[in-house]
Amino acid sequence: MADAVAPGSERSLLAAGAQELGFAMSEAQQVALLQLVDALEQGNALFNLTAIRDRPGMLRKHVLDSLSLQGFLHGQRVADVGTGAGFPGLPLAIMNPSRRFALIEATGKKARFVMQAAAELGLQNVEIVNQRAENYRPEQLFDTVVARALSSLAAFIAFAGHLCAADGRLLAMKGKRPQEELGAMPRGFRVLAVHRLRVPGLTDERHLVEIVRTSGGGR
Repeated sequence: MADAVAPGSERSLLAAGAQELGFAMSEAQQVALLQLVDALEQGNALFNLTAIRDRPGMLRKHVLDSLSLQGFLHGQRVADVGTGAGFPGLPLAIMNPSRRFALIEATGKKARFVMQAAAELGLQNVEIVNQRAENYRPEQLFDTVVARALSSLAAFIAFAGHLCAADGRLLAMKGKRPQEELGAMPRGFRVLAVHRLRVPGLTDERHLVEIVRTSGGGR
C-alpha cells in the first residue's frame, strides 16, 4: 500500500517530469493523470492490462513516456493505434483538451477499460474505436497517427497509413533506433526525422520516428 503522502509526491513527480519535457501541467491535469493511474491499478487487478504493477513505474513508463510526445503532435485530430490500456492516448487527451483523440483497440476488454476510464475522467475529446486499425475507415483523416507498441515501421504503415491525412504525421514510438527499419519504408512514405526521447526518470533508450507521405502516397 502507498503511504498517505504519496499523492503529493506523485504530483511533484508529474510536475517535475512535465517541466523536464518542456511544458507546464496544471494541478487539475496532475489530479486527472493520478486518477488514470488509480483506474489502471484497479483495472489491472481484473484484466491484467499491463505488466507494470508499481505506481512509480506506471507514472514513468506509461504516463510520462506517453507525454514525451507532447511537443510532436500535429494538428487537431489524433489517432492512437493499438492504444492497449489507453497509452499514449489518454494522458495526451488530458493534456490537450482542444484536440480530438480516437483510441483504436481491437481487444474488447481493453477497449472497455479505456472507455470506462475516459468516462470517469470526463474526457469529452476521446472516442474509443473497438476494431482493428486496418479495418477502420473514419469520415475524416487524422493529422497525427501514433503507435506505441507495433512491431515494425512497415507494419505500422500497413495497419494505419491510410488513417493519416496528406499533410499529417505518423509517429512511431520505439526503443532503440530502428536503423534497419528506417531503410525499408513502404512506397508512398518517408522518414522525416528520428528524435531521441528522454523520459524523466527512465534510462531506457527511447526514439520517436516521424513519418510523412511522399507525393503520390494515397489513401
